[in-house]
Amino acid sequence: MLGEERQQAILATVEQRHSVSVQELMQLLDISESTIRRDLNVLDKEGRLVKVHGGAMAIGGSFHVKDDAVEYRKEINREEKIEIARYAAALIEDQDVVYMDAGTTTELMIDYITAKNVIFVTNSFAHAKHLSQKGYTTYILGGEFKPVTEAIVGEEAIISLDKYNFTKGFWGANGVTKGNGFTTPDVKEAMVKKKSMQKTKERYVLCDSSKFGEICSISFAEFKSARIITTKIENNEYRGIKNITEVSV
Repeated sequence: MLGEERQQAILATVEQRHSVSVQELMQLLDISESTIRRDLNVLDKEGRLVKVHGGAMAIGGSFHVKDDAVEYRKEINREEKIEIARYAAALIEDQDVVYMDAGTTTELMIDYITAKNVIFVTNSFAHAKHLSQKGYTTYILGGEFKPVTEAIVGEEAIISLDKYNFTKGFWGANGVTKGNGFTTPDVKEAMVKKKSMQKTKERYVLCDSSKFGEICSISFAEFKSARIITTKIENNEYRGIKNITEVSV
């Protein structure tokens, strides 16, 4: 089991049980004590759980270990997402080479893009079709299709990103916190997000206000690694932060 997959399994167990011992994790996951303790130290340091004597506890607040279906997410905070998407689309300029992450808010961007001669790369069939219909040169990553988010994920997708260098990129996230950064429930999807961000000069994460303070089991980037585009900040903890842009609804 790879390190990210192992840590995801640990986090899922902690979330389900709220607290768990090292011995229980060893039996459940068939992993050595030293590996479990090392992973708990890493996860505690990253703020993704609380390490206690002999085990770990779930951190306070909302914690998510699975994705909601696209059809459900499209209807959540739709007005906010449209304003975020409209603002983000205006950031794309002529001749840009753009990575567009799978997601409901990034999909809404497409109708508002007006720049010319832009090349797009995406891990979403729906995005690729929509962009192509608008006349843009569009490339789609190869790899495993994930039905619940309609995204292309996995090792092949990560490898196919190696050849690209993007001027701008736009991502979604299931959760945003200062300590855990940008998070998502699935390790395969997180790794594609992480790799594509590493290949991009200007990085933008599109988040409606409900995502702040939410945590999922896999972090794919640090909080300060991208500019966050959102609507009016309701959580006082995130007001006045330099890498957050608020747009009005």
